[in-house]
Amino acid sequence: MKSLSFTGGFHIEEYKGSTEHLATEKMGLPSKVIIPLSQHIGAPAKPVVKKDDKVKTGQIIGQMQGYVSANIHASLSGTVIEIISVLTPMGRKSSAVVIESDGQDEKFYDASENQNYKDLKKEDIIKTITDAGIVGMGGATFPTHVKLVPPKGKEIKTIIINGAECEPFLTADHRTMIEFPEEMLKGIDIIKQFTGAEKVYIGIENNKPDAINILEEKSKAYKFEVVSLQAKYPQGAEKNLIAAIMKKEVPSGGLPLDVGVVVQNVGTAKAVYDAVCLNTPLYERIVTVSGNSIHKPKNIIVRVGTEFSEIFKFCGDFSLEPAKIISGGPMMGFSIPFIENFSVTKGTSGILAFSKEFSQEKEKYPCIKCARCVDHCPMWLMPSKIEKLGNAGLFDEAEKIAALDCVECGTCAYVCPASRPLVQMIRYTKSKIIDNKNR
Repeated sequence: MKSLSFTGGFHIEEYKGSTEHLATEKMGLPSKVIIPLSQHIGAPAKPVVKKDDKVKTGQIIGQMQGYVSANIHASLSGTVIEIISVLTPMGRKSSAVVIESDGQDEKFYDASENQNYKDLKKEDIIKTITDAGIVGMGGATFPTHVKLVPPKGKEIKTIIINGAECEPFLTADHRTMIEFPEEMLKGIDIIKQFTGAEKVYIGIENNKPDAINILEEKSKAYKFEVVSLQAKYPQGAEKNLIAAIMKKEVPSGGLPLDVGVVVQNVGTAKAVYDAVCLNTPLYERIVTVSGNSIHKPKNIIVRVGTEFSEIFKFCGDFSLEPAKIISGGPMMGFSIPFIENFSVTKGTSGILAFSKEFSQEKEKYPCIKCARCVDHCPMWLMPSKIEKLGNAGLFDEAEKIAALDCVECGTCAYVCPASRPLVQMIRYTKSKIIDNKNR
């Protein structure tokens, strides 16, 4: 099978060997969970519980506010002991519901499988997905119900399922494809049924041959096409996937819907199956725990709201003193300044811990105008020029050279021989452009 790819990007050392062949382990119930009410793109959920309330697993504790928002559910049964303010890995403050477990894990819903999802009406499917609080689980956390309903004048003709998982260390999606292929495929079929899409592609990097083989065989019954992708970063970015698989370019400032495509992560597809076929809302996920400081790297199934400190204990704590902890992958994830009160969200694909030797930052130098950032940018931008304009406060000029098209993959900063903080400055520049637009 020929492996497809896009222009730009680069092959990065993968560091997946410590977990890619490890079956997922289910972590036991934590003694308490800290569940942020802002763990998705859009408006934070509004708390609908208060201190001393009794809750059950899967019960709504945060009600979505507006269309671009998502419900939040209790991830265990017990008592609400307080509602606090926490810092999320993305650096934003959020209200969070703290629940003390009663050890019973009593469910709020009936998890009996509905095999007749093909008989469901469209409005029932989208209501179930919305009620279940499903968001993009590859890290972007965009509410799924919004993504599946195109605006007037747009049509979803093609679905691309993202199984690339191009970030180093992360293997949660890989294990989802190997361990839960039937559930994932049914979830994809539900998405196809709802959208009326004509074609489904499942894109998987060629460093996961076991997943490719399993899904090639099992997807025949659904007539989905499994596509082998070259192992290259950032192969998993939506626009790059579309370019690699369909040879189509999403227009500058546009969305995949502009070329009739919607992209969904493999974990999101499984979550759709769980919601529609098992009546189960999104309150747990697979997380890769890795890095050279972790004593026993693992892929674990963990409840949303579980504290990072408890997860580290489950993995045998640290073999080396950690100097940096990252929520997500090393390229697009976020370093967190401390462990206390940080907990798993719907978008937590990985938790990585690195020692000082592994995470030491390089000395930064002035730009040497080598153009490596331009050569490797998967969005065909000029990162060094955007950084220069951002540093000078020339945000309108940065917008004119398509700064907002940056997907913040970090490729430019990684290949820069001068160790310039390119992606950090571009991210700042984008935020200032958006702020100016909203005034």
